Amino acid sequence: MQIPYELLGRVFIYLVILAIVGLLLALLFGAYSFNKRKIIFPRFVLFMLYLFYSPAKWICRVFHIRPTLVDEILIEVRNAVMRNAFIQNKGERAVFLPQCLRHPNCKARCDPIAGYECKRCGLCDIGTICKAADEHNFRVFIVPGGSFVKKIIKAYKPRSCIGVACFVELAESMQEVSFMPVQGVCLLKDGCFNTEVDVDEVIRKMELCDDV
Repeated sequence: MQIPYELLGRVFIYLVILAIVGLLLALLFGAYSFNKRKIIFPRFVLFMLYLFYSPAKWICRVFHIRPTLVDEILIEVRNAVMRNAFIQNKGERAVFLPQCLRHPNCKARCDPIAGYECKRCGLCDIGTICKAADEHNFRVFIVPGGSFVKKIIKAYKPRSCIGVACFVELAESMQEVSFMPVQGVCLLKDGCFNTEVDVDEVIRKMELCDDV
């Protein structure tokens, strides 16, 4: 049987064109949603941008758009999609903070499962977040890396969570825990040391659940 290479080639080209068109539409819808705070076709945007994550970043670089826009769109859209489920959850709630928020002189010890245990010494913003978490029925976990998030979820079984991280890591982590309602807050200053987050924004995410 002769293999129809010409037909297969045409089908492949058509599929590539459809993928490119779909990706461009996802970027346009996502950028519109991000700028206007009005989410349109959210699940289509999430599917296409996660499926073609690297090409989407390449397109941004080609058109001199900051590559983190893809991550920002993913985070914003997923926050919108998960918002109601996050608010309505009545189970255990967690806040995952990156260890890079810790003060350089932090004396907290690292538990092999739960991560760093904040002593609330007042040297960094983590203590403020922990205090607010107590008031809003959240448990704070300060994690050295993404692997700790998986261990914590397995051990403590939170039913919803707030994640704080840099754009790239947060977009990836929110996808990994998409089986539960999640809200994300990006770092204001990223890196691996002495980072910053909008503490008020983290607390506002907690306050969403106060009326449940």
